[in-house]
Amino acid sequence: MVDALVETKLLQPRPRREAVQRPRLAALLRHATDLPVTVVSAPAGFGKTTLLASWLSTTEVPTAWVSLDARDRAAASFWPYVLTALDRAVLGSGAAAALALFGSGQAAIETVLAGVVNELSVHDGDLVLVLDDYHFADGPEVTEGMTFLVEHLPPQLHLVVSTRADPGLPLPRLRARGELVEVRATDLRFDGDEVAAYLNDLNGLGLPAEAVAALETRTEGWVAALQLAVLSLRDRSDAAGFIDRFAGDDRFVVDYLVDEVLDRQPDSVRRFLLDTSVLERLTGTLCDALLDDAASNSPGAGRAMLDLLDRQNLFVVPLDDHRRWYRYHHLFGHVLRAHLLQERPGDVPELHRRASSWYAANGDVEEAVRHALTAGDLGAAADLVERAVPDLRRLRRESVIRRWVDDLPDDVLVDRPALAMGLVGGLMASNDFAGVEDRLRAVEATVTRPGSELVVVDQAEFDRIPAAIEMYRAALALVGGDPETAVARAARAIDAAPADDDLTPPAAAGISGLASWTMGDVVAAHASYVTAAAGLASAGYVADVLGCSLTIADMELTLGRLGDAEATLRGALELAERNSPVGGVLRGTADMLVALSRIAWHRDDMAAAADLVRRADDLGEAAGLPQNPYRWRVAMARVRAAERDWTGALELVDDAVRVYVGDFSPPVHPLHATRARLLAAAGDLDAAAAWAREHGLSAEDDLSYLREYEHLTFARILLAQHRTGGDENALRDARALLDRLFEAAEAGSRTGTVLEVEVLRALARHASGDDTDAALESLDHAVELAEPQGWVRFLLDSGPGVGELLVMLAGRRPHAAFVRDLIARRVDEPAARSTGSRPAVGPQPIPTTPAASEPPGRLLDPLSDRELDVLRLLASDLDGPSIARELVVSLNTVRTHTKHVYSKLGVNSRRAAVSRAHQLGLLGRGSRAGRS
Repeated sequence: MVDALVETKLLQPRPRREAVQRPRLAALLRHATDLPVTVVSAPAGFGKTTLLASWLSTTEVPTAWVSLDARDRAAASFWPYVLTALDRAVLGSGAAAALALFGSGQAAIETVLAGVVNELSVHDGDLVLVLDDYHFADGPEVTEGMTFLVEHLPPQLHLVVSTRADPGLPLPRLRARGELVEVRATDLRFDGDEVAAYLNDLNGLGLPAEAVAALETRTEGWVAALQLAVLSLRDRSDAAGFIDRFAGDDRFVVDYLVDEVLDRQPDSVRRFLLDTSVLERLTGTLCDALLDDAASNSPGAGRAMLDLLDRQNLFVVPLDDHRRWYRYHHLFGHVLRAHLLQERPGDVPELHRRASSWYAANGDVEEAVRHALTAGDLGAAADLVERAVPDLRRLRRESVIRRWVDDLPDDVLVDRPALAMGLVGGLMASNDFAGVEDRLRAVEATVTRPGSELVVVDQAEFDRIPAAIEMYRAALALVGGDPETAVARAARAIDAAPADDDLTPPAAAGISGLASWTMGDVVAAHASYVTAAAGLASAGYVADVLGCSLTIADMELTLGRLGDAEATLRGALELAERNSPVGGVLRGTADMLVALSRIAWHRDDMAAAADLVRRADDLGEAAGLPQNPYRWRVAMARVRAAERDWTGALELVDDAVRVYVGDFSPPVHPLHATRARLLAAAGDLDAAAAWAREHGLSAEDDLSYLREYEHLTFARILLAQHRTGGDENALRDARALLDRLFEAAEAGSRTGTVLEVEVLRALARHASGDDTDAALESLDHAVELAEPQGWVRFLLDSGPGVGELLVMLAGRRPHAAFVRDLIARRVDEPAARSTGSRPAVGPQPIPTTPAASEPPGRLLDPLSDRELDVLRLLASDLDGPSIARELVVSLNTVRTHTKHVYSKLGVNSRRAAVSRAHQLGLLGRGSRAGRS
């Protein structure tokens, strides 16, 4: 006997009159009438029923709809609804007879369903059977018959299952056969455009784009959370403040998740959810470690529970394709943690201790320390940090060590001198010198106490404390402007180092080298730094070797050894690639590419220079050392300047100043002087002269190596002032200054500087009008230095007049192919020179990814149609949200396209992008310039 049916459970819901249009989901569901089975599986509140009602309103296929509830877990309730729905949808389906047979209780469910299947197999049209909220019915009594139905579905019948948990049906088999449509939580989440449409178009909230993006991030596109946010936002004057605070403690979110999810779970699942809510990421064995004996009496319980939560869509988000790691939906995680603190606050520290132990045993020291600190176990955290410092130091992860300086209170360090010294290292590597000397004195006092009073976890680190103190004081002397003391203390550090200390000797040698560099003895500095790099390489400090290689290459450029500088950087790049983690990039790799772009620039291989800089940018921020952001901008500014894009180059240098992070290297190429060179080259001599006055430069200054680059820049400005205004005093001062710079550079064996000075001296002598032989003598000397190594840019960038001198020099050296090539490059031509327009001069071509040479007005990496649309609107007065509305895309999409446009144009601001686009002819009517 079949009980009376609730008629409303058989009514197909009407689509909402006002709903967000979701064409991407409609496209997925178009296949639902082509394939046998469709599963719409997602947690509560993701809009499953709304989606199906909207989709069915657009199709003319007859539909049998059943809204299920908890009573339908019994076959006696489930099947009458299904059969009745089929009978009402299609006359002659055989469902009425099947219902009578089922009600008699005399036949197995397979027999009952066979009649329906047979009748529908000869039916003329298609039929859709929708089982909404199937998770209520999914159990042993129903699964047997449903499996039979799925395996024998006639071509005309299409089953659509809406559920909060994956049903116990043969989905893998259907998936393998290509007979399954799947719509999951990731598909149902609102994207940025849909969130904006829901909040502003449907609900009229008028929120700015930033607020919409914030809600999208906090809700992760969960429809129910957005609905709850709308309820909370109504009649609020401080919408922005509410959105900033909107989280799992919002009363509507709490009520919904507790009623709909948490309180519906069995005790074991509820306990698991609360206990593991202290974790940011979840995996099986980690969860096992947190569960007590009563909850986990067998290995693998955590993995099994995660699999269950995943199948039941209980707000877990898989973090990898193998579903080994998960996290909770952010709002759900907030609710779980709030309930854990409310119900069992005393358990929270122990749960964090267990998590810390698991992470420590599995090699994730950062998470281990975080959980230990959260548990309030400062002793355990201190032990972990002391053990971790050497490896983190080796990997150049000083930012992690620096963060622990703030996390660990000073009273923890009182008895832990090795830990205290490890944190000093993090401060020094982060250029945070304030208070370091006080810390060193404290450590000196601590190590005089009896050993029984001290806590030493890493004996080797403890043993190197005396040498490390001298080394850090040498570094402090260096940054304090006392290079002589730095050299002396570095020597004492090397003498004090224990035999098994593989860090202090090379590090101290590096400090000594930097001190020599600061004093202008580049030859001695280079020797010390080569020794330091070799020692660090032997000790496995690969990231530090990369940093050393940058400095060594800088010195080799100063010494005129362009080929050696390239070889140094190539070797370092190969070292980085050999030691990169699987699927990752070693920190410092990007710096090598940026430095190699400078070599290519010196050789006038602009295609290679631009390509290397862009490759470095593609690797991402994590692939660079702390100084890479500003170095990258300077490198791209060189490329822009070579194209005579002075505005773009100056903006890049200004941005480099903004992101500048120094290190222990002397500032031999200060950014303010680089900017002044660009101003002079661009013809803004008033601004360039103002720079010289601001920095107190004059032709009579005492010369020092640290200011050599500034004085060379000043000489360029003086020559430009004479060239444009006939200032004879400027020419006289330039000649006198250049003669003294030449003598100083030659005395210091700084051949790279000699080369640049000689080109400028040639211009100054030629400008005098009566010293042509001396001018050609200087230029001939510069060419002799430049040709073997392939130096070109010093000759191209020295200003008008060099071309005439080169022609005269070629007459004296008729077989000089190098000079003829320089002439062919039209040194004095003011027109823009595109990247890659001529081959590089010199040996050892830079290894780059293949890139075709582009004529003027072309980009190496052309803009797409959509990127050109964004660029066109960037040139208008529209702001970001307005551009998004104009293009009918989300603000995030506009930001992504803008980032690509900036990267391809080699700029970092809207104004620079528009300027560069005008230069390339990208903004003309119907323009398609810049495309391949």
